[in-house]
Amino acid sequence: MEKRMKRTREDEECVLDAKQVFDGDFRRWDVEETAAYLRREGLSEWEKIFREQKITGPVLPYLTELHLEKMGIFPLGSCLRVLHCLQRLWQISSDAMKVFNDPIHGHIELHPLLVQIIDTPQFQRLRHIKQLGGTYLVFPGASHNRFEHSIGVGYLAGCLVQALNERQPELLISKQDILCVQIAGLCHDLGHGPFSHMFDGMFIPKVRPSEKWKHEIASVEMFDHLVKVNGLEVVMLQHGLTLPDDLIFIKEQIAGPLHPPVLDCTWPYKGRPKDKSFLYEIVANKRNGIDVDKWDYFARDCYHLGIQNNFDYQRFLKFARVCEVRGKKHICTRDKEVGNLYDMFHTRNCLHRRAYQHKVGNIIEIMITEAFVKADPHICIQGSSGKIFTISSAIEDMEAYTKLTDHIFEQILYSSSPELSDARAILQNIICRRLYKCVGQTTPETHVDISQEKLREWEKEVASSKPSGINGDLRAEDFVVSVIHMDYGMKDKNPMNSVHFYCKNDPNKAIKICKKQVSKLLPERFAEQLIRVYCKRTDDKSLEVAKKYFVQWCMDKNFTKPQDGDIIAPELTPLKRDWHTQEQDNDGSEEDDKYPGIRDGTPRKTERHVKVNLFQAKGEDITL
Repeated sequence: MEKRMKRTREDEECVLDAKQVFDGDFRRWDVEETAAYLRREGLSEWEKIFREQKITGPVLPYLTELHLEKMGIFPLGSCLRVLHCLQRLWQISSDAMKVFNDPIHGHIELHPLLVQIIDTPQFQRLRHIKQLGGTYLVFPGASHNRFEHSIGVGYLAGCLVQALNERQPELLISKQDILCVQIAGLCHDLGHGPFSHMFDGMFIPKVRPSEKWKHEIASVEMFDHLVKVNGLEVVMLQHGLTLPDDLIFIKEQIAGPLHPPVLDCTWPYKGRPKDKSFLYEIVANKRNGIDVDKWDYFARDCYHLGIQNNFDYQRFLKFARVCEVRGKKHICTRDKEVGNLYDMFHTRNCLHRRAYQHKVGNIIEIMITEAFVKADPHICIQGSSGKIFTISSAIEDMEAYTKLTDHIFEQILYSSSPELSDARAILQNIICRRLYKCVGQTTPETHVDISQEKLREWEKEVASSKPSGINGDLRAEDFVVSVIHMDYGMKDKNPMNSVHFYCKNDPNKAIKICKKQVSKLLPERFAEQLIRVYCKRTDDKSLEVAKKYFVQWCMDKNFTKPQDGDIIAPELTPLKRDWHTQEQDNDGSEEDDKYPGIRDGTPRKTERHVKVNLFQAKGEDITL
């Protein structure tokens, strides 16, 4: 009896050990851990053979039916059982996947753990945050939300990491790596506030100018909150994740290193070692901006905006592979894809110009921001422990922030509170399309550092730039100055300088391709600023005067000439010699230099022509 009980305890311990092994990374198993897994799966009769052959975890993905036969594992049924058991180790999940019908990617399958994350209040909140914020009030089709975008990014993150795993098994990508990358893609936008980028790009800087807060910070905090309040640690352990390392890895993919790097630190991340550096380039690529987040919003936004998308991420998936560059592993693509990647960044720039930074959408978000600023002290949001927060302070408490979505617009609009009357009036103007009017757009000659103080200073300057002889009296509060940054995703740098490629003949060697090797028609500069000035007075007389104020201000600041400057202020533009000099320089001046006697096909009277005419009149020799 004692002997039987002892054997039972030993068997239980073996099962426990095997369960712990099963939940770990099989690519780090030694011979004994591999044998324990076979016991766990009811294949103990082959345990001795695996020990004799010294089969370890890293070898398992390379075993074939032929290998097993040579090892002495037969008949065929037993051989297939062992293979099926081993293949489950690198499959994402042995559980049933849930299918989502997405308008962009079609029918997609998601891991059960991802579905449990989706089915939380913190993630469902994204259903009520517009992907493109105020742009929806300009483009009627842009009604999609952060919810579907996040699901798309989670799916694409899995596509890319699995493509690398299948193409290069030597990378030792585990199912835990795949799952963590998918979760990071799914949760990367959890921290967006009302109207998406308007909240962290316009509202927070106005009410809390000293706060260096971005939605990525809130995404990490919201992810921690989501895991904690929904008890997902246990579920994650059941699906083979290792805590806290995998949680750290997920958050690092979203926001970068969680702590400032130590001096002389060559690898700032804690979640994964340097030999898996390429995993940090899938969801949010800090190195060159080529990531699955862009792939989804390019396709999704173009679909809903009615704009053609010229970038095909499926092609990148076919050619993506990992190469080593100066001791780190990076995701590279084929050399022939360099033109397509330039098109990808050009597509991003076009989306900003045509939609994201549309001048009407821009001013609608400015007006919404003004309304939120006025309403901020009077909106009460209950957070943890019953504490009350405002719109701007809700970022300090994730329970309160969970309740903050686009609905705040309607809450203000339909309120009857006298304290919200000013904010309500602004939103009512938006609904009735009584919008501030754009009086002009210009660009500075050199980059200007922008702050809230700088914008207020410029609004005062515009109001004081009254041209002589102009009737009207506009004040600083009648103007709104907005500065838009246009770039290829890395400020003034060419992101392609940080992209590595490989050639067909040597797919393991990373190379760089400079711009001159691609085309002479590519941009020379990769960033610019657009300065727009809006007027809050919308009557025709005030707008006419405001446009002349704007032209005078452009002259005073030495900004570029507004596109319609000659029309709206014809009496002012001749005074700016530089503007007309630039026009002459760009109006066939090279042809004029080659043929000084001809302009636009019409002979010009030069000094030589005058002399010839005089000599001809006198009957003299005209040889000069």
